[in-house]
Amino acid sequence: MPEPDEEPAVPGDLPGAAVGRGASRRRETGPEPEPERRREAGLEEGSVEKDTTDTTARRPSGSAVVQGAHMTYQGPGVMPGLEPPNPPGPASTAGRAEAMPPTAGGTPGGEDVPDGTVPPEPPARPPVTGEIVPGTPTVPAAAPAVPTVPAVPTAGAASAGSAVLGGAVLQPQLDAFLAAHEDELIAFRRDLHMHPELGYSEHRTTRKIAERLRAAGLKPVILPKGTGLFCDVGPTDGGTVALRADIDALPLQDEKEGVPYRSTVPGVAHACGHDAHTSIVLGAGLFLAQQAEAGLLPGRVRLLFQPAEETPGGALDVMAAGGIAGVDRAFALHCDPRIEVGELGLRTGPITAACDKVYVKVTGPGGHTARPHLTADLVYALAKIVTELPSALSRRVDPRSSLSLVWGRVSAGSVANAIPDDGIAEGTVRCLDDDAWHRAPEMMKALLQSVAAAYDVEASLEYVRGVPPTVNEATSVQMFRDAAAQVLDEEGVVPTPQSLGGEDFGWYLESIPGALARLGVRTPGSPGEYDLHRGDFDVDESCIAVGVRVLSATALTALWEGGRPGDTEPIEGAALA
Repeated sequence: MPEPDEEPAVPGDLPGAAVGRGASRRRETGPEPEPERRREAGLEEGSVEKDTTDTTARRPSGSAVVQGAHMTYQGPGVMPGLEPPNPPGPASTAGRAEAMPPTAGGTPGGEDVPDGTVPPEPPARPPVTGEIVPGTPTVPAAAPAVPTVPAVPTAGAASAGSAVLGGAVLQPQLDAFLAAHEDELIAFRRDLHMHPELGYSEHRTTRKIAERLRAAGLKPVILPKGTGLFCDVGPTDGGTVALRADIDALPLQDEKEGVPYRSTVPGVAHACGHDAHTSIVLGAGLFLAQQAEAGLLPGRVRLLFQPAEETPGGALDVMAAGGIAGVDRAFALHCDPRIEVGELGLRTGPITAACDKVYVKVTGPGGHTARPHLTADLVYALAKIVTELPSALSRRVDPRSSLSLVWGRVSAGSVANAIPDDGIAEGTVRCLDDDAWHRAPEMMKALLQSVAAAYDVEASLEYVRGVPPTVNEATSVQMFRDAAAQVLDEEGVVPTPQSLGGEDFGWYLESIPGALARLGVRTPGSPGEYDLHRGDFDVDESCIAVGVRVLSATALTALWEGGRPGDTEPIEGAALA
């Protein structure tokens, strides 16, 4: 649930911009060498320059199994804004896009979700073409045929040595798919928006997703707690890429007016865009399933529909159930109401922060306010703890880690002339750096005891782990950028600032490389500003098609760059063949 801050983007964080739809990727290092310059550099005609720069942001180890009990990544994190972006790979070589045998993968399982009580039917709303009708989860009858990619790019699609290999052939497929399914996906989002469910209560949401996946011939696996699921698409003899969506809502009242899809559940609303995330990953999964049936998916894509992101804890449940076992990379989008539709916000390194909760309790003998010297002045001591701990913590770590302790509740005493015998302070610790995050509990405990001892009071600390920082790996960010260059308009990729909001996608990135990107959901030219976690939050629904394009292209990019099954060398830059 990253909350974009007002902080301006760091200059140089995102060099280069996306190119136009279906056009060649704009190389951040300039145009391709002319023939004379290539000969001077020792490059033969049609050869490919190799880039040996290591751009991996961090090397994950193991898997985070128990929240807060087992932190797997003990090394230093990437300092904010200092990670160099991954340089673009060399141009690909045409003519190597052999078609895969028609295979549609799936994971055995797919047990039914326990039946829950379905809320009353919503009020009538304007119809949306292709809407999913309960009991009829099939695709619209009038769906136009989706063209398939030829085994070798046809004339005009990509010439030999062109960096656009696949871009010109992927676009018409996505156009045809969205022409048939965009209205259906919008209707799916509206249905979820009208029937929001809190973390670990997403039974109806899980059932709806599973029904649609089964209708496409896929085999979803429901998580052990009965909410959330994952589903495999494509063959198993290649790499595996995960696309993640979160499916839970917030305990907020929907305050939107004049929309037919307003929440029908009092005090619960999709005020963070999870309904849009779910519809986007569903749409990308259905498109990639078509690619798999045509033998054009060079590996496996795992769709993760995660429960309880806001709680948090759902990511750990997915991992405990084997949801990221065998996954090479993971990608996710999050709605950003400060970015316009059609734009994708990218950042290398920490993009959201760790978020933990702290509870401090201070005790003393109590006494009369007329004689504080005969007792322990507990209120004064508590005030010192509240003011000194944040500043002391900030001096124990690198300032670039952005370690921040902010109190949200302080309470002590009940009358003016009596020194109380106990008091409490509650707050949150946020941090952008892994190393500082792992050290924060011990540092805070030592500082707390030091301040308490100076005023002769006892102090105890309860430190509750929330989520780690979400640290985007450079290579994965570059894959997002390369994919967006194929499917978004020119200048569609924009730099995005760091946020101290928490996002449990960081748990996945503790174990495997990946990246989180911000998806623009604000109507271009709109005067209104809708922030996340507000009752009036909404999205421009055209963002769903944009998200499907970006995630589909990113999954294909990641799979192709991992090399086709049987290849001895990865096919650099072949992305969307």
